[in-house]
Amino acid sequence: MTSRRISIGNQTSFTAPTATFPFEYAIAHGFDAFEWFPDTTPEGYGFAEEKLDAARRRDIRNLALAHDIRLSVHAPWWIDVSSEESVEQLDSSITFAANVGAKLINIHISHEATLEDHVSAVVLLLKRLHPTGVMLSIENTVQSSPDDFNMLFSLLKERAGRAFTNVGVCLDIGHANLCAATRNDYLGFLDRLAPTIPLIHAHVHENWGDRDSHLTLFTGPSAQNSAGVEGFIQRLLTRSYEGALILEQWPDPPELLDNARERLLAILSEQETDNAE
Repeated sequence: MTSRRISIGNQTSFTAPTATFPFEYAIAHGFDAFEWFPDTTPEGYGFAEEKLDAARRRDIRNLALAHDIRLSVHAPWWIDVSSEESVEQLDSSITFAANVGAKLINIHISHEATLEDHVSAVVLLLKRLHPTGVMLSIENTVQSSPDDFNMLFSLLKERAGRAFTNVGVCLDIGHANLCAATRNDYLGFLDRLAPTIPLIHAHVHENWGDRDSHLTLFTGPSAQNSAGVEGFIQRLLTRSYEGALILEQWPDPPELLDNARERLLAILSEQETDNAE
Protein backbone atom coordinates (compact mmCIF):
# COMPACT_ATOMS: atom_id res chain seq x y z
CA MET A 1 0.00 0.00 0.00
CA THR A 2 1.42 3.37 -0.97
CA SER A 3 1.60 6.43 1.24
CA ARG A 4 -1.04 8.14 -0.91
CA ARG A 5 -3.34 5.14 -0.65
CA ILE A 6 -3.41 4.43 -4.35
CA SER A 7 -5.10 1.04 -4.57
CA ILE A 8 -4.72 -1.47 -7.37
CA GLY A 9 -7.49 -3.90 -8.21
CA ASN A 10 -9.27 -5.97 -10.81
CA GLN A 11 -12.83 -6.27 -12.05
CA THR A 12 -15.55 -8.81 -12.75
CA SER A 13 -15.59 -10.28 -16.24
CA PHE A 14 -17.86 -12.51 -18.30
CA THR A 15 -14.77 -14.52 -19.29
CA ALA A 16 -14.03 -15.54 -15.67
CA PRO A 17 -15.03 -19.04 -14.45
CA THR A 18 -17.80 -17.69 -12.19
CA ALA A 19 -19.37 -14.30 -11.46
CA THR A 20 -17.51 -13.92 -8.15
CA PHE A 21 -14.23 -15.63 -9.02
CA PRO A 22 -12.36 -12.39 -9.87
CA PHE A 23 -13.25 -11.07 -6.38
CA GLU A 24 -12.02 -14.28 -4.80
CA TYR A 25 -8.86 -13.92 -6.88
CA ALA A 26 -8.37 -10.37 -5.61
CA ILE A 27 -8.54 -11.58 -2.02
CA ALA A 28 -6.21 -14.52 -2.57
CA HIS A 29 -3.61 -12.43 -4.42
CA GLY A 30 -3.53 -9.38 -2.16
CA PHE A 31 -5.23 -6.77 -4.35
CA ASP A 32 -6.60 -3.84 -2.38
CA ALA A 33 -9.33 -2.68 -4.77
CA PHE A 34 -12.10 -4.41 -6.68
CA GLU A 35 -14.82 -3.28 -9.06
CA TRP A 36 -18.19 -4.94 -9.69
CA PHE A 37 -19.33 -4.46 -13.29
CA PRO A 38 -22.57 -6.02 -14.58
CA ASP A 39 -21.56 -7.47 -17.92
CA THR A 40 -23.61 -10.62 -18.46
CA THR A 41 -23.74 -12.21 -21.88
CA PRO A 42 -26.93 -13.59 -23.49
CA GLU A 43 -25.71 -17.03 -22.41
CA GLY A 44 -25.68 -15.91 -18.76
CA TYR A 45 -21.94 -15.61 -18.20
CA GLY A 46 -20.61 -12.71 -16.14
CA PHE A 47 -21.74 -10.75 -13.13
CA ALA A 48 -25.25 -9.44 -12.54
CA GLU A 49 -26.36 -7.86 -9.27
CA GLU A 50 -29.46 -10.03 -9.07
CA LYS A 51 -27.24 -13.13 -8.90
CA LEU A 52 -26.12 -12.17 -5.39
CA ASP A 53 -28.67 -12.39 -2.59
CA ALA A 54 -28.61 -10.43 0.67
CA ALA A 55 -26.45 -12.99 2.48
CA ARG A 56 -23.84 -13.06 -0.28
CA ARG A 57 -23.76 -9.27 -0.35
CA ARG A 58 -23.08 -9.21 3.40
CA ASP A 59 -20.28 -11.72 2.87
CA ILE A 60 -18.70 -9.49 0.23
CA ARG A 61 -18.94 -6.47 2.51
CA ASN A 62 -17.33 -8.32 5.40
CA LEU A 63 -14.60 -9.84 3.25
CA ALA A 64 -13.73 -6.47 1.76
CA LEU A 65 -13.48 -4.95 5.23
CA ALA A 66 -11.40 -7.84 6.56
CA HIS A 67 -8.93 -7.64 3.66
CA ASP A 68 -8.91 -3.83 3.35
CA ILE A 69 -10.25 -3.93 -0.21
CA ARG A 70 -11.72 -0.74 -1.65
CA LEU A 71 -14.89 -1.59 -3.56
CA SER A 72 -16.46 0.28 -6.46
CA VAL A 73 -19.46 -0.42 -8.66
CA HIS A 74 -19.44 0.25 -12.39
CA ALA A 75 -23.01 0.83 -13.58
CA PRO A 76 -23.83 -1.05 -16.80
CA TRP A 77 -22.02 0.58 -19.71
CA TRP A 78 -25.24 1.42 -21.55
CA ILE A 79 -26.75 3.44 -18.71
CA ASP A 80 -27.40 7.08 -19.51
CA VAL A 81 -28.39 8.99 -16.36
CA SER A 82 -30.26 11.44 -18.57
CA SER A 83 -32.62 8.68 -19.72
CA GLU A 84 -35.70 7.57 -17.82
CA GLU A 85 -35.15 4.04 -19.12
CA SER A 86 -31.97 3.82 -17.04
CA VAL A 87 -33.54 4.71 -13.70
CA GLU A 88 -34.43 1.19 -12.58
CA GLN A 89 -31.04 -0.29 -13.42
CA LEU A 90 -29.21 2.63 -11.84
CA ASP A 91 -31.30 2.15 -8.68
CA SER A 92 -30.18 -1.47 -8.64
CA SER A 93 -26.52 -0.45 -8.88
CA ILE A 94 -26.89 2.11 -6.09
CA THR A 95 -28.59 -0.45 -3.84
CA PHE A 96 -25.90 -3.03 -4.57
CA ALA A 97 -23.17 -0.49 -3.77
CA ALA A 98 -24.82 0.26 -0.43
CA ASN A 99 -25.22 -3.44 0.37
CA VAL A 100 -21.56 -4.33 -0.22
CA GLY A 101 -20.10 -1.11 1.19
CA ALA A 102 -18.76 0.30 -2.07
CA LYS A 103 -17.75 3.94 -1.79
CA LEU A 104 -17.83 4.83 -5.48
CA ILE A 105 -20.22 4.36 -8.41
CA ASN A 106 -18.94 4.84 -11.93
CA ILE A 107 -20.99 5.91 -14.96
CA HIS A 108 -20.11 6.81 -18.54
CA ILE A 109 -20.42 10.35 -19.81
CA SER A 110 -23.53 10.71 -21.98
CA HIS A 111 -23.27 11.20 -25.72
CA GLU A 112 -27.00 10.96 -26.37
CA ALA A 113 -28.26 13.84 -24.22
CA THR A 114 -27.35 17.49 -24.59
CA LEU A 115 -24.71 18.77 -22.19
CA GLU A 116 -27.36 20.76 -20.33
CA ASP A 117 -29.60 17.72 -19.87
CA HIS A 118 -26.67 15.55 -18.82
CA VAL A 119 -25.54 18.09 -16.23
CA SER A 120 -29.07 18.34 -14.83
CA ALA A 121 -29.34 14.57 -14.50
CA VAL A 122 -25.91 14.26 -12.86
CA VAL A 123 -26.76 17.03 -10.37
CA LEU A 124 -29.91 15.16 -9.34
CA LEU A 125 -27.91 11.96 -8.91
CA LEU A 126 -25.25 13.76 -6.88
CA LYS A 127 -27.84 15.23 -4.54
CA ARG A 128 -29.21 11.74 -4.04
CA LEU A 129 -25.77 10.26 -3.33
CA HIS A 130 -24.38 13.14 -1.24
CA PRO A 131 -25.96 12.12 2.11
CA THR A 132 -24.59 8.57 1.70
CA GLY A 133 -20.98 9.67 1.18
CA VAL A 134 -20.75 7.58 -2.00
CA MET A 135 -18.63 9.19 -4.68
CA LEU A 136 -19.67 9.41 -8.33
CA SER A 137 -17.07 9.07 -11.06
CA ILE A 138 -17.82 9.92 -14.68
CA GLU A 139 -15.78 7.96 -17.20
CA ASN A 140 -14.50 9.07 -20.58
CA THR A 141 -15.54 6.92 -23.51
CA VAL A 142 -13.80 6.52 -26.85
CA GLN A 143 -16.06 9.28 -28.22
CA SER A 144 -15.36 11.84 -25.48
CA SER A 145 -12.62 14.45 -25.53
CA PRO A 146 -10.84 16.39 -22.79
CA ASP A 147 -12.84 19.46 -23.81
CA ASP A 148 -16.07 17.54 -23.16
CA PHE A 149 -14.97 16.96 -19.58
CA ASN A 150 -13.71 20.48 -19.06
CA MET A 151 -17.12 21.83 -20.07
CA LEU A 152 -19.03 19.20 -18.07
CA PHE A 153 -17.16 19.84 -14.83
CA SER A 154 -17.26 23.60 -15.24
CA LEU A 155 -21.05 23.40 -15.30
CA LEU A 156 -21.22 20.85 -12.49
CA LYS A 157 -19.13 23.09 -10.26
CA GLU A 158 -21.60 25.92 -10.86
CA ARG A 159 -24.76 23.88 -10.28
CA ALA A 160 -24.05 21.00 -7.92
CA GLY A 161 -23.39 23.07 -4.81
CA ARG A 162 -21.93 21.10 -1.89
CA ALA A 163 -22.55 17.85 -3.74
CA PHE A 164 -19.74 18.78 -6.16
CA THR A 165 -17.31 17.41 -3.58
CA ASN A 166 -18.68 13.94 -4.37
CA VAL A 167 -17.96 13.84 -8.10
CA GLY A 168 -14.86 13.41 -10.21
CA VAL A 169 -13.43 11.87 -13.36
CA CYS A 170 -12.76 8.21 -13.94
CA LEU A 171 -9.92 8.35 -16.44
CA ASP A 172 -9.93 5.34 -18.74
CA ILE A 173 -6.52 5.44 -20.38
CA GLY A 174 -7.48 2.86 -22.99
CA HIS A 175 -10.41 5.00 -24.11
CA ALA A 176 -8.22 8.13 -23.99
CA ASN A 177 -5.74 6.37 -26.27
CA LEU A 178 -8.50 5.91 -28.89
CA CYS A 179 -9.98 9.41 -28.61
CA ALA A 180 -9.78 11.17 -31.98
CA ALA A 181 -8.20 14.23 -30.38
CA THR A 182 -5.49 12.23 -28.58
CA ARG A 183 -5.02 9.06 -30.62
CA ASN A 184 -2.13 6.99 -29.23
CA ASP A 185 -1.50 9.71 -26.63
CA TYR A 186 -3.46 9.06 -23.44
CA LEU A 187 -1.02 11.27 -21.54
CA GLY A 188 -2.05 14.12 -23.82
CA PHE A 189 -5.68 13.48 -22.84
CA LEU A 190 -4.80 13.78 -19.16
CA ASP A 191 -2.66 16.87 -19.75
CA ARG A 192 -5.58 18.62 -21.46
CA LEU A 193 -7.91 18.08 -18.50
CA ALA A 194 -8.17 21.27 -16.45
CA PRO A 195 -6.01 20.93 -13.31
CA THR A 196 -9.03 21.86 -11.18
CA ILE A 197 -10.99 18.79 -12.31
CA PRO A 198 -10.90 16.14 -9.57
CA LEU A 199 -9.52 12.82 -10.75
CA ILE A 200 -10.88 10.15 -8.40
CA HIS A 201 -10.85 6.81 -10.24
CA ALA A 202 -8.98 5.16 -13.10
CA HIS A 203 -9.38 2.23 -15.47
CA VAL A 204 -6.00 1.04 -16.67
CA HIS A 205 -5.66 -1.06 -19.79
CA GLU A 206 -3.98 -0.50 -23.11
CA ASN A 207 -4.35 -0.93 -26.84
CA TRP A 208 -2.46 -0.25 -30.05
CA GLY A 209 -4.66 2.66 -31.07
CA ASP A 210 -6.78 0.46 -33.32
CA ARG A 211 -9.60 -0.83 -31.08
CA ASP A 212 -10.71 -1.06 -27.46
CA SER A 213 -8.89 -4.36 -26.90
CA HIS A 214 -8.44 -3.99 -23.10
CA LEU A 215 -4.95 -5.44 -23.06
CA THR A 216 -3.46 -5.98 -19.62
CA LEU A 217 -0.85 -3.36 -18.75
CA PHE A 218 2.65 -4.36 -19.85
CA THR A 219 1.35 -6.73 -22.54
CA GLY A 220 0.72 -4.06 -25.20
CA PRO A 221 2.84 -1.02 -26.10
CA SER A 222 4.19 -0.76 -22.54
CA ALA A 223 5.74 -4.22 -22.89
CA GLN A 224 8.23 -2.58 -25.24
CA ASN A 225 8.45 0.82 -23.53
CA SER A 226 6.93 1.58 -20.13
CA ALA A 227 7.51 5.35 -20.35
CA GLY A 228 3.81 6.00 -20.95
CA VAL A 229 2.74 4.17 -17.79
CA GLU A 230 5.51 5.84 -15.82
CA GLY A 231 4.37 9.23 -17.10
CA PHE A 232 0.80 8.40 -16.16
CA ILE A 233 1.77 7.49 -12.59
CA GLN A 234 3.87 10.64 -12.25
CA ARG A 235 0.93 12.77 -13.33
CA LEU A 236 -1.32 11.02 -10.81
CA LEU A 237 1.12 11.77 -8.03
CA THR A 238 1.36 15.39 -9.14
CA ARG A 239 -2.44 15.60 -8.85
CA SER A 240 -2.29 14.01 -5.37
CA TYR A 241 -4.35 11.10 -6.63
CA GLU A 242 -5.82 8.86 -3.93
CA GLY A 243 -8.11 6.60 -5.92
CA ALA A 244 -7.93 3.10 -7.34
CA LEU A 245 -6.29 1.77 -10.49
CA ILE A 246 -8.66 -0.87 -11.86
CA LEU A 247 -7.30 -3.49 -14.26
CA GLU A 248 -10.29 -3.97 -16.58
CA GLN A 249 -9.84 -7.47 -17.92
CA TRP A 250 -9.64 -11.15 -17.06
CA PRO A 251 -6.56 -12.26 -18.99
CA ASP A 252 -5.31 -15.71 -19.84
CA PRO A 253 -3.44 -16.50 -17.71
CA PRO A 254 -4.90 -14.35 -14.89
CA GLU A 255 -1.42 -14.07 -13.38
CA LEU A 256 -0.87 -11.26 -15.88
CA LEU A 257 -2.90 -9.19 -13.40
CA ASP A 258 -0.34 -9.95 -10.69
CA ASN A 259 2.50 -8.92 -12.97
CA ALA A 260 0.75 -5.64 -13.82
CA ARG A 261 0.11 -4.92 -10.14
CA GLU A 262 3.70 -5.65 -9.10
CA ARG A 263 5.12 -3.44 -11.84
CA LEU A 264 2.71 -0.62 -10.96
CA LEU A 265 3.70 -0.89 -7.30
CA ALA A 266 7.37 -0.73 -8.27
CA ILE A 267 6.80 2.39 -10.38
CA LEU A 268 4.78 4.01 -7.60
CA SER A 269 7.45 3.23 -5.02
CA GLU A 270 10.27 4.55 -7.19
CA GLN A 271 8.47 7.76 -8.13
CA GLU A 272 7.30 8.49 -4.61
CA THR A 273 10.88 8.05 -3.42
CA ASP A 274 12.15 10.40 -6.13
CA ASN A 275 9.50 12.99 -5.27
CA ALA A 276 10.43 12.86 -1.60
CA GLU A 277 14.12 13.55 -2.27
